[in-house]
Amino acid sequence: MTPAIGQKVALVTGATRGIGRAIALDLSLDHAVAIGHRSTAAEGLPDAILTVAGDLADPAHHKALVGAVIDRFGRIDVIINNAGSVASSPVDDFDLAACRAMLDVNVLAPHGVLSAALPYLQAGSVVVNISSVNAVLPLGGASLFGASKAALELWTRGMAKELGLRGIRVNAVAPGAIDIDDAPRSPELRQRFMDATALDRLGTPGDIAAAVRFLISDQAAFITGEVLTVSGGYRL
Repeated sequence: MTPAIGQKVALVTGATRGIGRAIALDLSLDHAVAIGHRSTAAEGLPDAILTVAGDLADPAHHKALVGAVIDRFGRIDVIINNAGSVASSPVDDFDLAACRAMLDVNVLAPHGVLSAALPYLQAGSVVVNISSVNAVLPLGGASLFGASKAALELWTRGMAKELGLRGIRVNAVAPGAIDIDDAPRSPELRQRFMDATALDRLGTPGDIAAAVRFLISDQAAFITGEVLTVSGGYRL
């Protein structure tokens, strides 16, 4: 399948639910979209979206994912590294294997996917990584999650510098407290998050999708190596 004339091809990882799903659906309005996801289920997504199942913690899947996109569309213009993992990591009792798997998905997978896609990226291509406000705001009991997102943000800046001469931009979006179906919260916890947010509400996946759309647009053509915090003023 060849994209329509002028239509860009976007690869979104972790896109069957939550923020990733919102990004994929938004981009599908005017992009050819491929998603990488861990399960085989991708219900409710338009048939035109290419879905590729696999485990991003497995380095072999990075090339397989990119290869599937190239086979279908012939090129890649936009990469959204959205797939993420959270593991509890209290210092006195944590699961080392689970934390290593989290680091594989949150840090090494974006690097692996970009490395696999790099031969196909042209000047004007854009990479957006989905980080978290917890990269700079400690999260009790999950400090390694925050550390993984801090590493992702530093990697974002490093890749922006490394790929700038090729005309490839690399940025990140750091969401705050987002209201998503796959992370249900008690009324008390929701209120706590809202009390800590200047705009007195939780964000929506659409808020993050809008930020991603801006960063990949020509309006952001001189923005690279930046982290755009989309948190409604969380913990100001």
